[in-house]
Amino acid sequence: MAITERSNAQQARGQPDQAAEQRPPEGEPVADRPAGHGPAERPPGPRGLGDRLGDPAVRQWIQRGAVALVVLVAVSVVLNVKLGLAAAVLVVVGDLVRRSRTASSVEAWQKASAVERKTERQLKSLEKNGYRVLHARAVPRDDEGVSDGRIDHLVIGPSGVYAIDSEAWDKRLPVRTLSHRKLFHGPFNKKDRLDETRWEADLAGKIISEQVGFEVPVQGSVAIYGPSIPWKVMRVRDVDVYAGNRARGYLRRRPRVLTVTDVERIFQAAQESLPPKYPD
Repeated sequence: MAITERSNAQQARGQPDQAAEQRPPEGEPVADRPAGHGPAERPPGPRGLGDRLGDPAVRQWIQRGAVALVVLVAVSVVLNVKLGLAAAVLVVVGDLVRRSRTASSVEAWQKASAVERKTERQLKSLEKNGYRVLHARAVPRDDEGVSDGRIDHLVIGPSGVYAIDSEAWDKRLPVRTLSHRKLFHGPFNKKDRLDETRWEADLAGKIISEQVGFEVPVQGSVAIYGPSIPWKVMRVRDVDVYAGNRARGYLRRRPRVLTVTDVERIFQAAQESLPPKYPD
């Protein structure tokens, strides 16, 4: 099975030797860089505490709890414990409301199914080139298989494996990067959204790897519909970001790294281990 670099910059076998075999700076254009696949010495083991702490949703609750604890202690010392508890609860509720408004103020008008269908039509045209696609797949987050994560489009093909999320954003707000490490939609920092995409892609790769017995890296990406995107493909926080209408080209211009047998084997493993998010 051919080996090529993934998002963590593994160098492709048979590709020209580069000056440095390391991950490119975040935010660097990567239109021609493939996500890679290759056999691992051993399949990944069960997820540990570090993996769980890497979950963006878990990190948010840890941060929220830490702030609430500080407020509880401070108000309890100055006033009393009851007021401290009340203030801590208000901090948690206020943060939940703030994040909800931030996420929905720009994107409440979004029709996710519409943009997903646009991406689906692009991906369907790649079937004749040996690509297999699974839509709306759940990503289990714990040992009981509970999931609130979803990959809109899991693509397995000659050029690798990709987790693509289709996003509809307000076209009135510009999209920009800052220091090649942050992505903004107008005034809104999309860090959490990128971290969520990367987390789901990495977790999907671990789950599939356990099924097939060798490492299957999954490259996370976000296809954005609505605002103008001033680049072809930009890697920000290990996630590829591009205009929605470039989804097909994003995949087609990458070199072949998987055989037909590899594609089918990974597809079957993904189909069995990543259930439909909305089963019939």
